[in-house]
Amino acid sequence: MYGKVKLTKRQIKEDKFTTFMLTAKHQFIENWQWFVIGIAAVILVIVAVIYYLNSQEASRQEANERLSRALLDFRAGSHEVTILSLADIIDDYPGTAVADQATFLLARLNYELRNYPEAQRYFEMYVETYEGNDLRRASSLGGIAACYENLGNYTEAARRFAVAVDEYPDGPLAGDYRLAAMRNFLIAGEIEPARTQMEAIRRNFAGTELERNAIKLFNEKSRI
Repeated sequence: MYGKVKLTKRQIKEDKFTTFMLTAKHQFIENWQWFVIGIAAVILVIVAVIYYLNSQEASRQEANERLSRALLDFRAGSHEVTILSLADIIDDYPGTAVADQATFLLARLNYELRNYPEAQRYFEMYVETYEGNDLRRASSLGGIAACYENLGNYTEAARRFAVAVDEYPDGPLAGDYRLAAMRNFLIAGEIEPARTQMEAIRRNFAGTELERNAIKLFNEKSRI
């Protein structure tokens, strides 16, 4: 009587692998349609992602080209054409970096053309829509304040200049905004808020031309 043949560990592993492969082959033969459909679905997803990325890149390039053309029109003195072009860019590419630039430029352009209500509208649109650029946000708040000043609303102008300082306290225009806030408070006859701004200037800009101008302006206007 023959004894049972004892298999080695290696042979046992090979047998298990062979059994696994045969089972997988059998399952594939029975369900090959589903495997093919699955592969096709993966390919379609990959193609869709590539198409989306390519279309996004093409859209960015087109937006940048349109912004460049608008700036060329501005330099050529075609201000109305520039305004329409920038407004179209904002509508066609909302929330993009190009729309960010176009919104800010449109506000600045309207301000330079003394279209203060329109400038204020686009400055406010910028502040409400775009985050991340502290300098541009502070400049937009300063632009809103300057529009109020030019429209004769000095109290609101002063308040908005102070808000612009708070947006970017260490920014390069913080001192100018404080001085503008003080000036508008003085024009509005609000001496104590003006004094608060002057004291902040003296603390933060001691020994500078800005401090000297602030003290001189405060002394002149506060006596009126």
